[in-house]
Amino acid sequence: MQSVIRIATFNIHKGVTSFNARFALHEQRELIRKLQADVVFLQEVRDQHIKHSRRFSAWPLAGQVEFLADAVWSDYAYGKNSVYPAGHHGNALLSKYPIVKYENIDISAHQSEQRGMLHGEIAVPGWHQPLHCICVHLGLFAGWRRKQIAILRKQIEEVVPKDAPLVIAGDFNDWSMSAGRELVHGLHLQEVFEHHSGGKPARSFPSFLPLFRLDRIYVRGFHVRHVEVHAGPQFMKVSDHAALTAVLSRI
Repeated sequence: MQSVIRIATFNIHKGVTSFNARFALHEQRELIRKLQADVVFLQEVRDQHIKHSRRFSAWPLAGQVEFLADAVWSDYAYGKNSVYPAGHHGNALLSKYPIVKYENIDISAHQSEQRGMLHGEIAVPGWHQPLHCICVHLGLFAGWRRKQIAILRKQIEEVVPKDAPLVIAGDFNDWSMSAGRELVHGLHLQEVFEHHSGGKPARSFPSFLPLFRLDRIYVRGFHVRHVEVHAGPQFMKVSDHAALTAVLSRI
């Protein structure tokens, strides 16, 4: 039975560096591979963009999700959130195990900002219940995030059995660290960095010198064995967000 699972979350900033200055998707793929995660939660995946595909010669013709999954993660799911004339972007899940079911749920709180949460169910070998994975990218304003957390909570209460393993990860944009309280107290989840290292979520933004605690991993039904922030000066050529990983064991 597979009792230990490794999780990663990473906002890839649409495959480019700040201000669209440099195409970084190849470096991002190498970084994600080095994390050796069984399941990867990705935000701001730009699966299609007509102008960038012409501007950057190394742009993958099959789309960013398939390119990042490559031969490492056999299954992947993409939730298209923001659509515009040149293309679209959203959240993605990469998995070494079968994704047996997934849905993308619109959680947009304002017409100026399209957001979604991608809910996948993964069949981990030997587990009698699927692993529920929810990849999120919340809004820029506190009022919008409160509405989105309410939708997230409703989804969990209605769809995820209370005894099923659950991981919620992504970019919470939660500068004030208030959005997660509802998840911790209302749904009996634990944020892995709060639990394992110092009582606060990880500093993850900006990636080259993290100051703000924007990215999170919440879990239910697991022991937290190890957590790590992947950041530093080398990230200036990769993304504006750090990558986070957690090693979890089933309770």
